[in-house]
Amino acid sequence: MRFLKGHGTGNDFVILPDAPELTPSLVAALCDRRFGIGGDGVLRVARSSLPGVDWFMDYWNSDGSLAEMCGNGARVFARYLESAGLAAGTVPIETRAGVVRAVIGEQTISVDMGLPKVYGESTATVTGRVYEGTAVDCGNPHLVCPLPDGVSLSSLDLDRPPAYDHDFYPAGVNVEFYEPVAPAHVRMRVYERGSAETLSCGTGAVAVATVARGAASSVTVDVPGGRVQVHFPPDTVWLEGPAVLVAAGETTIAG
Repeated sequence: MRFLKGHGTGNDFVILPDAPELTPSLVAALCDRRFGIGGDGVLRVARSSLPGVDWFMDYWNSDGSLAEMCGNGARVFARYLESAGLAAGTVPIETRAGVVRAVIGEQTISVDMGLPKVYGESTATVTGRVYEGTAVDCGNPHLVCPLPDGVSLSSLDLDRPPAYDHDFYPAGVNVEFYEPVAPAHVRMRVYERGSAETLSCGTGAVAVATVARGAASSVTVDVPGGRVQVHFPPDTVWLEGPAVLVAAGETTIAG
């Protein structure tokens, strides 16, 4: 089975251009970092059935669970389409959360993420400490927690998933923690539902920027794997950052 490997600020994906339908066991085997190719998730390239949309991004988390949306994944997916001669300029991409538009540039790719929905307050608990947070829907669920004074990002133990309110988030949640760097500039870490802590999360960056922006029209978000920009024109939000393909080959993994 043919595959490519790509990443957006360290959020890495196995890309399958012509794979059959996926199974949880196959996805988990492909994403295994010792016995497989390794990745935070799998992007299967599929045809869309929607009018005016050619491509469907069939995205799975590394544990074999389905995901509604992935901002960095959409940018890497668009980079693959460009590299294969299947798209250029602006390309609509169907996801389980709806259709997004990717604008393909030489150095960066931007994705129109739509308008996030801020819909409540909840908490996350890490090593016994409770952090207040804001619930944000970016096509998938997020809990955005600003760090209180005296707590640094580097001190957080995210080797295990933060505890959260399962009644509030019955389908699970991506949990972000952030601290300010400067006006309209924040630093974040994320524990992703289905993938553990990752070096970057595109929808997570959008969720954090939405909570932290104040009146800013753009927010710089530093993640462990690099930097993305989140822009707030009227009526939508754009995620901008690098998307890189790093390898291609054949795998014998069959699930």
